[in-house]
Amino acid sequence: MKIDKKLIKELRDYLDEFDLSEIEYQDGDKKVKVAKNVVSSPAVTVNKPSISKSKDESGTKINSPIIGTAYLAPEPGAKKFVEVGNQIKKGQTVMIVEAMKTMNHVPSTADGIVKKVLVQDGEAVEFGQVLILLK
Repeated sequence: MKIDKKLIKELRDYLDEFDLSEIEYQDGDKKVKVAKNVVSSPAVTVNKPSISKSKDESGTKINSPIIGTAYLAPEPGAKKFVEVGNQIKKGQTVMIVEAMKTMNHVPSTADGIVKKVLVQDGEAVEFGQVLILLK
């Protein structure tokens, strides 16, 4: 098996750019995991979802399917995919998460009304981080 040094370097750069302790990438049978040595555990909790600070956490959560950068609109200056109070359907795109220069549409996992948008446009997000809360 040939080691893809360019991919490993790019993943290492993402660790620094998004202040991550590890990142994993899979393409077919090829799987690459890159991790940093972390001295203390508080550094790992830097990018916790902002919902943990919220007093009202009830509702359906839409989580990030990947690590990347969240965008609330299809392009700068365009209308946002969803806003608080919007009625949305299951499968409707609620935002884009860019990872490795690929724009990944994030679909709603349920029908509902947008209660809160928990990320800012251009914010780095973690896998599984709550992005939107529905009521």
